[in-house]
Amino acid sequence: MHDFNDSLSSSHEQFSEDLRRCIAFHGHICPGLTYGYLVSKKATELLGLRHSKDEEVVVVSENDTCAVDALQVLLGTTAGKGNLIINNYGKNVFTAFSRETRRAFRFSRKSGYMYEGEHKEEFEGLEAAFVEGRATQKQRIRQKWLKTLDLLAKPFDTVFDTKEIKWSEPPYAPLASSEACAQCGEMTMATKMVEGKDGRRLCIPCAQLLGL
Repeated sequence: MHDFNDSLSSSHEQFSEDLRRCIAFHGHICPGLTYGYLVSKKATELLGLRHSKDEEVVVVSENDTCAVDALQVLLGTTAGKGNLIINNYGKNVFTAFSRETRRAFRFSRKSGYMYEGEHKEEFEGLEAAFVEGRATQKQRIRQKWLKTLDLLAKPFDTVFDTKEIKWSEPPYAPLASSEACAQCGEMTMATKMVEGKDGRRLCIPCAQLLGL
């Protein structure tokens, strides 16, 4: 296992500098991260994006998968700034908005993925082992590696459907003062507090404990 992982690490040198940055942030290369990388690159191309210092770019991800990390690294969309919105529907769909151009594109992953690389027979065996739950850790890593290389070699339009959607400006990240919860005393964003029957303002966990 150690030797195999070392060989994968050395193989990262074949990747572009921006993909290597995604890998360094995420911790490893995998198909999920690759999907986010592909979407980030295509969104940058279509919208003429620059790395978002504030909220110039907004991304809505309909999943919380590995793909999100590539969106953070390449587009500068983060949960902390409020320009990465995760609606975790489990859907392989991403929408990128540019406040500068007032345009938006929706990227939806196509179904029916088929491996088309040179190791087709090996990949199909690994895929079967993965689906049946009998793949070893080494086999899982190898399967992810082969799929990643295949995805990077495919034209974007064979992996994702792309649709420009009507511009609807996303709201800016909300700002609010903090106040102490009347129950636990911990500082809480004012707009997130719940008012109890006695008029006390509570944080959500305390409100839930009190059955509110």
